[in-house]
Amino acid sequence: MKSGQWWTRKKKGLTSACLAHALHDGYTDALYVFLPVWQAQFGLSYAALAVLRALYSGTMGGLQVPADRALRGLSPRAALILSTVLAAAGLLIMAAPFGFAGLCVGLVVAGIGSSIQHPCGSLLVTTSYGAASRHPLGIYNFSGDLGKAALPALVAVLLPTLGWQPVLGLLAVLGIALSVALLPLAPAVPIARTAKTGAASGRGRGGFGILTVIGGLDTATRMGYLLFLPFLIHGQGGDTATVGLGLALLFIGGAFGKATCSRLGERLGVVGSVMLTEAATALLIAATLVTPLTPTLILLPLLGIVLNGTSSVLYGTVPELSDGDTGRAFAVFYTSVIGSGGVAPILYGAIADHSSQTVGVLASAATAALIVPLVLTLRPHLSETGAGSLATTGRVSQ
Repeated sequence: MKSGQWWTRKKKGLTSACLAHALHDGYTDALYVFLPVWQAQFGLSYAALAVLRALYSGTMGGLQVPADRALRGLSPRAALILSTVLAAAGLLIMAAPFGFAGLCVGLVVAGIGSSIQHPCGSLLVTTSYGAASRHPLGIYNFSGDLGKAALPALVAVLLPTLGWQPVLGLLAVLGIALSVALLPLAPAVPIARTAKTGAASGRGRGGFGILTVIGGLDTATRMGYLLFLPFLIHGQGGDTATVGLGLALLFIGGAFGKATCSRLGERLGVVGSVMLTEAATALLIAATLVTPLTPTLILLPLLGIVLNGTSSVLYGTVPELSDGDTGRAFAVFYTSVIGSGGVAPILYGAIADHSSQTVGVLASAATAALIVPLVLTLRPHLSETGAGSLATTGRVSQ
C-alpha cells in the first residue's frame, strides 16, 4: 500500500509541476502576440519592444537562483501557488488602465512570479523520481511547449474581438484557476533537497561553463527570431490570427522536437546532434525570409523542431556536467538561458533599428551557426556516449 501511495504521490507531483510549467511558459510566449499591438499603441521601436519584453524575461531569468535560495523552506504547493498568483497579479496590473507604466510594472511582477516556478518544478520532479528522473524531466520540459502552443493561439483568437487588456485579464483568471487546482496535487511539505539523480558528474567545471554558453546562444537565436516573427508574418500579408497560427505551428514543432531531438541525441551524441540541429536552424530561419506566407507557415513546424529541440539535448546534459550539485546546476543553467533570452533580443532589435528587419533575422541565424564550431569544444568534457558520433549509434547513455 505504501508503494502505491508513493507512486500516486510521484504522479501528483509531476502533474502539478507540468501544469505550472505549461501555464508559465504559455504566459511567456503569449506575450509575443501582444507585441505588434503594443508597438502601435505606444509607438515603440524594435529595440524598445525588446526592452519591454526583457522586463519580464530578464526578471524571470535573473531571479532563478535567488528564488531557489529564498523559498527553499516552502513546500512545493506553497511555492507553485505563490509563483502562479504573482504571475496572474502581474497580468492584472498590465490589464488595468495604468498606461505604459502599468504595463512595465506588470511585466516585472509577472516575471518575479515565473522565476519561482522553474527551479521549484525541476527540483520537485528530480527529488520525486531520483535516479529515474530523466524521463519525467523530459515530460516536464515537454509540458512547457504545450503551453507555448496553446496560449499564444488562444490569445490570437481572442485579441481581435476583445482587445488586449481583457485578454490579459482572462489569462490572469486562468492562473487563479490553476492555483486552486494545485491545492490537492502539489506536496504540502518541503521536499528533501539531497536526493541523488544518479547522473554522472562531468570531467571538470569547464564543461558546464561551455554548456551554459551554448544554451545561452541557442536561446538567443530562438528569442531573437521570435521577436521578428510576428512582423515577418505581417509583412507577408498575414493578420493577427495568422500570427497566432504561425506561433502555434512553431511551438507545436518545438514540442515534437523535444522528443525527436532526444532520440537524435542517443544516435549521434550531444555534439553531433547539436551541430545538425543548429545548422538546420540557421538555414530554415534564412529560408523564411524569402518564402511567401503559405510556404513560411509550412516551414515553421520544421523550424520549430530544430529551434526548440536542441534545448532538450542540452537540458539532458546538465546532470552529467553538474559536478554532483544538480539542483543548483539547473538553476544556473535556467539563469543563463532565460537571461540570454531577455538580453539578446535587445541587441537584435537594435541591429534591426539601425539596418533592417531582414538583417536582424539574419543575425539570429548567424548565432545558430556560431554554435556549430563551439559545440566541438564540449566533446572532451563528455563521456564517450555523451560526446557521440555516428560510431556510437545504438549505445544509449544510462
